Amino acid sequence: MIPYKDDNPTAHFPVITILLIVVNTLVFLYQISSNTDSRAIVYSYGVIPYNLLHGNEGIGIPIAINIFTSMFLHGGTLHLAGNMLYLWIFGNNIEDKLGIFRFIIFYLLCGVIATYTHALTDPSSRIPMIGASGAISGILGAYLVLFPRARIHTLIFFGFFIQVIKIPAIIVIGFWIVIQFMNGILSKGIYGGGGVAWFAHIGGFLAGIILIKLFFRKRRLTQ
Repeated sequence: MIPYKDDNPTAHFPVITILLIVVNTLVFLYQISSNTDSRAIVYSYGVIPYNLLHGNEGIGIPIAINIFTSMFLHGGTLHLAGNMLYLWIFGNNIEDKLGIFRFIIFYLLCGVIATYTHALTDPSSRIPMIGASGAISGILGAYLVLFPRARIHTLIFFGFFIQVIKIPAIIVIGFWIVIQFMNGILSKGIYGGGGVAWFAHIGGFLAGIILIKLFFRKRRLTQ
């Protein structure tokens, strides 16, 4: 099941959503074209859970800055493409509701909470965490709260056949978070050792559900 657009128009041009997509893409292009070893880039600008929780500095820059730089790094083309697709589908509507400034704060704060969630669930890990997934998970949580009945155009695969179906957001996003929880639990069991920060997705998602009520309420009060 792959969503690719929604039937949820916006009143304003999604400046920040597009800017985030552009910046993430440019950073990834730098990653793959740079003369610097990609592993060195990831260890320099990604977040290492052990360092984050023990106050150890990263390689070259303060760990507090690593939290934000890690959100713009990706591990491969599919990683980037998947994140940017979800950001494009769901981000524009949240930006439209919050406005530019609040959307930026909301996005980054969800990313920070996602980072700490992952670190707290794997505190001894020295594997860098990278990707915009945590922040985007917060956007999905917010979208679920604000637009649960919005219709999402989704590709459904039936063997060799592909069908496009419009599915309510509550089902699309609900299915997505169930998968995150299932994989998160499995990652802590005998099937652990994967390279996906499932609990970052869960933490970001829950943060989005909680924070959107505060951010959106404040915006309505100031209008």
